[in-house]
Amino acid sequence: MTHYFDKEPVSDHEIKTIHWQIDGRSFTFVTDQSVFSRYRVDFGTQRLIMSFITGTDPKNGRMLDLGCGYGVVGIVLKRLYPALTVVMTDINARAVGLARLNAEQNSVRYADVIQSDGLTDVNGTFDVVLTNPPVRAGKETVYRFFSESAERLNPGGVLYVVLQKKQGAASAQKKLEALFPDVRIVDRTAGYHVIRAQR
Repeated sequence: MTHYFDKEPVSDHEIKTIHWQIDGRSFTFVTDQSVFSRYRVDFGTQRLIMSFITGTDPKNGRMLDLGCGYGVVGIVLKRLYPALTVVMTDINARAVGLARLNAEQNSVRYADVIQSDGLTDVNGTFDVVLTNPPVRAGKETVYRFFSESAERLNPGGVLYVVLQKKQGAASAQKKLEALFPDVRIVDRTAGYHVIRAQR
């Protein structure tokens, strides 16, 4: 059995199409087996996007969608805020291919999609990182996402993380507090916590 955090999924293809709207814009996403939340845009991802939209952080600069899956966060925010320089990355080759396809289908140009285990193959620094981390890959992977983000954020840069309370949001917040001077919960909805950490 392959998982959404596998590097090269070997499961059979089962293409699906998701239609989704946010902030008056319509999006279409192609999904497949062995990618995260292939039947619908995950609720945690929705809360992550809304937290950034409604927050006061600048909507420009260089943004990373870390663990991008089929590309929802990066594609939506690039469409809403063209001034953002968007990079999307995922370890899963199938997800990366879908993110590239979905960027094209949603008229998002000038967004880089990179296959990478965390930030290993990603260059440069960022002003904002958003992640719905791969909880099923284990706490070590999730916390590595946090530490790598802390290392790559520009001074004053922010990391947005969404986690379910039952998946360890409280312990994740403590880990983030060890890495960042300013950590706060900016959204609590239906058991999901969106945590904002500023460098």
